[in-house]
Amino acid sequence: METKQNTLETEEAPKKKNYRFLIILGLLIAVGGTWGFTKYNHGLHHEETDDAQIDANISPVIPRISGYVTEIRVKDNQSVKKGDTLIVLDNRDQLIKLEQAKATLAGSEGSLVAANATTNASAASGITYEANISVVEAQIEEAKVNVWRANQDYARYENLIKDHSITQQEFEQASATKQKAERALAVLQAQKGAAERQAKAAGKQTRATSVQTTVANANIKARQAEIANAELNLSYTVITAPTDGRVSKVNAQVGQYLQAGQSLFSIISTTEPWVVANFKETQLTKMKLGQKVRVHVDAYPDHEFEARVASFSPATGARFALLPPDNASGNFVKVVQRLPVRIEFSKADDQFISQLRPGMNVFVDVELN
Repeated sequence: METKQNTLETEEAPKKKNYRFLIILGLLIAVGGTWGFTKYNHGLHHEETDDAQIDANISPVIPRISGYVTEIRVKDNQSVKKGDTLIVLDNRDQLIKLEQAKATLAGSEGSLVAANATTNASAASGITYEANISVVEAQIEEAKVNVWRANQDYARYENLIKDHSITQQEFEQASATKQKAERALAVLQAQKGAAERQAKAAGKQTRATSVQTTVANANIKARQAEIANAELNLSYTVITAPTDGRVSKVNAQVGQYLQAGQSLFSIISTTEPWVVANFKETQLTKMKLGQKVRVHVDAYPDHEFEARVASFSPATGARFALLPPDNASGNFVKVVQRLPVRIEFSKADDQFISQLRPGMNVFVDVELN
């Protein structure tokens, strides 16, 4: 009986092992099949890539004028607000230029006052000469009447002297009166000519002084522009933050001479970062603007960011390279290209967004439906 029982136990042991193997195999197949179907189904409705990084606005800090650094008010990695003072330059040269411009303006304004006074005097002289001409013209008219009357009297006396109706003395007196009237008319006409020449000269002088006034006004505007430029350059001696953000490494020292246009450091915005994901061109078939995106940042693996597709680059990344490929020369080898896609975060109030830094690696998952 014992031998028969041992034989039965020996035969049941392989059967139990076979059952266990089949159960484990079945579980593995079920799990693998479920995982494979899930990945397949996920691949039909999603596009993924780990070729993606965080990006943000990077504003360079550049002096607009040359000068020596007198004060540095920021340190590496410091947070700043727009308008905060970063660097102060020596402003003594700019102050001197500003005072020179103000002094030049005062001189130009004095020239304008003198030109206006000359113009007014010339205008007054012109008015006087015009008045004199009017008076002389009235006198000429009166003289012409006197000449006409004297001529009439002379003609009448000339006829009377022939008949001996008047004395020779009366005829000579009429002749003298006629000559006196004609000489008076000639004198008045000469006076009118002189007055007209004086008025013409005064007009020329008035126009000349008017040109001087115009030139003086133009000089004043030029001096005012110089003052505005000097004030603007004076304001440039204080270098301020162009935007909110965090300062990079500060490449400046007190006493250093800075050239206008020299790049000192950058301010990286921390308020509105975005993701640049480089998808293969074969992944773009069903991708559209506005599609929902799930972003996983390597630095924060336990946090999922919500985002959306914002825009597509107008060209592949290779076209923006320093040496873009030229397929017209050499042997052609087809390479799948990648297109940068801008992805923006949906929740601006996410506390982790302010912790993101440009260049961080991320994994993006775009929902196609």
